[in-house]
Amino acid sequence: MAEQAQYEELVRQFSAFGAVKREMGRTLPSDCPAGSAAVLTLLARHGEMRMSKLAELLAVDMSVTSRHVAHVAERGWIERSPDPADKRSRILRITPAGEDRVREMSLRTTQLLAERLSDWTDDEVEALTRLMARLRASFDDCRTPAITQ
Repeated sequence: MAEQAQYEELVRQFSAFGAVKREMGRTLPSDCPAGSAAVLTLLARHGEMRMSKLAELLAVDMSVTSRHVAHVAERGWIERSPDPADKRSRILRITPAGEDRVREMSLRTTQLLAERLSDWTDDEVEALTRLMARLRASFDDCRTPAITQ
């Protein structure tokens, strides 16, 4: 187990990582803020889904999800249709225009990372990717409070 000082340094690095996320966010098209980009990315990755599932994947409240969905729907990037199993629910589906937007965003962020990590070796990039995936997995169900006895 790591020492307290190592965890404290990790907390400092997480705080500083905000600058990296902000710079990546600046690569997004002006009409597609981060929340909208997340909606499109999740629909492109996971396929059609109910709004409740999208809210769960975004780890945000349904009202926040609704605002993001309305934004991308107004631009024609997703379609909302009644759920045949429950007419009160909507099924969200990415459109070809939305898929184009996802490809554009992916290209922009990939170019930024390639530029900023140009002095990294392939092994270093692979190690960072692997460790970030492992970290994310450690927090996979972070919305469920831990039960302590």
